[in-house]
Amino acid sequence: MTDPLARIADALDRIAPPPPAAADPLAHRAYVWRGETLVAAREFDPLPLDHLRGIDAQREALVANLARLAEGHAAQDVLLWGARGTGKSALVKSSVAAVQAKGGALALVEAVTSGLDTLPALFALLAPVPRRFAVFVDDLGFDAAADGRALRSLLEGGAEARPANVRLLVTSNRRHLVPRDLAEQESAINPRDSIDDNLALADRFGLSLGFHAIDQDTYLEIVRGYADAHGLAFDPTDAIGWATRRGSRSGRVAWHYVVELAGRAGKSFEN
Repeated sequence: MTDPLARIADALDRIAPPPPAAADPLAHRAYVWRGETLVAAREFDPLPLDHLRGIDAQREALVANLARLAEGHAAQDVLLWGARGTGKSALVKSSVAAVQAKGGALALVEAVTSGLDTLPALFALLAPVPRRFAVFVDDLGFDAAADGRALRSLLEGGAEARPANVRLLVTSNRRHLVPRDLAEQESAINPRDSIDDNLALADRFGLSLGFHAIDQDTYLEIVRGYADAHGLAFDPTDAIGWATRRGSRSGRVAWHYVVELAGRAGKSFEN
């Protein structure tokens, strides 16, 4: 007689939805890597680059690097690090879109941080494709240097390093991706070894872009840019009060304030 648990498992397999079909890697502007399957992103409509204020130098450097990648020229893996809400993720998506708008043969592939061990499979899938890819890992951080060693090998030096038509774009709130532990350095036989191990991953990125907390004038400039783009009026005092209540000034806080303005005005938009 068949095991009842086996029958239940078989029944669940039959009613479970089939896995999504793999997307054509030449057909879409952006994808999501599910760990086994490349899926077309449901929407890819990032903010125009000129809506991102206060990060001009970072914007120029990233767009130039991605343009070189799209043209098949030498390009860097990129680490975007710094304060939360300062536009790191938005800049990645907007920069890719800007390069695409100029005809660049470039696509974005977003991979979740929990699936880093599947990146070799993604690289193997993308390597033979006649297109360039920016593989985007958002909000990455490791608790210890040892946790990031596999990614170090994928960036440089490993047998399964990323292919020539792929570059990694990683955002993190930490400059070095791993916490700096002074106690660990003090207890090490050679403190320099501990420091080098902690910094080794961040050093594998050829381009490192820092994002920092912004001052009040820059915050208001960002609010004004968003508000003007959507035909919204705002009171600077009200905008400052919004940021004060949230305990920070950032592009993300500015955007949330403009969403609030739109709601008050009875408007609807998504970005």
